[in-house]
Order: sequence, then C-alpha cells, then structure tokens
Amino acid sequence: MKEVFSWLKAIVVALVIAFVIRTFIFVPVIVEGESMMPTLHNADRMIVSKISNYVGELDRGDIVVFHATESKDYIKRVIAIPGDTLEYRDDVLYINDEAVEEPYLDEFRAQMNGFPLTENFTLEQVTGESVVPEGSYFVMGDNRQNSKDSREIGFVSKEEIVGKTNFIFWPLDDVGTIED
Repeated sequence: MKEVFSWLKAIVVALVIAFVIRTFIFVPVIVEGESMMPTLHNADRMIVSKISNYVGELDRGDIVVFHATESKDYIKRVIAIPGDTLEYRDDVLYINDEAVEEPYLDEFRAQMNGFPLTENFTLEQVTGESVVPEGSYFVMGDNRQNSKDSREIGFVSKEEIVGKTNFIFWPLDDVGTIED
C-alpha cells in the first residue's frame, strides 16, 4: 500500500507541474494555414512562451499567438505597438514616418518579380485610428496577400495575446529559433 501511495503522489506532483507549465510558462501550438509563409509553414509545431505576458513588453517583429475568436487562435507578427503610426506606401512599411526594413519578407519579394506584397494603406484607413491605442497591437501575417490580420480584424489587445513564439520543434528539419 505504501508503494501505491508513493506512485500516486509522484503522478499527482507530475500533473501539477505539467499544469503549471502549460498554464503559466509554455504551451505548444500548431501553425494552421499559410498566412505566415515563408517564415512559418502549415503544420509547423512551435513553443509559445507565456512569460512575455507577465514580464516585459512585446516589440515590433515579435511573432505572437492570440485568441482571434473564442475557438480559434492566430499566429501573426507584431507590426506596430501602442503609440505608433503606420503606413504602407509602395510596398515599404513606415512606422512613425520612418521606413522599416522587413528582412523576413525578402524571400517572397524575390518571388514576386517586382509586384508589391502589401497594398498601400494607412492605419487610419484600415482601423479608423491614427495611432495604435494603448494596450493594443497591429499584427500582420508575413504572407501579406493571404493573411487575415489587423487589416481585417482590427487591433489585437494585450489580453487576447497568449504569448510570443520563435522556436519550431517540428518538423525536425526546421527545429530551431526564427530570426527576425
């Protein structure tokens, strides 16, 4: 009987540790769709760090997972943070009136033979706001022509964000961190 109790205690402790890790620290996520290509591919498996929700702030270029609906999470890149202005003009991103390089789009740009990846727009045209509100983020998929993102769904609030991610653990050929 003592051995059974010892096993039960070990199992309960393991379950509590697993629960704490999944609830407060890390959670696995599966990329669904092609909105983050070429950076991420459909069915890539990643680790989402929830620690960013408790410590520090999100920054431009971070890849985040957020609750898009009650039953669906999206994975997108943070393009603008609270207080930013944003404009896309001639396929160039301008944040606070300064051109911003987006090296993660280089592979797609090379394939487009000079056609723009992103149509011209201002933050005000797509959201009705001239700056990103406090506690909100403007996010976009890297596959700009095939992404349901802040251009359609609006700002993502900090409360909707599950965490940020930059580590692929499956498939094995892609294991590693994602560079901005």
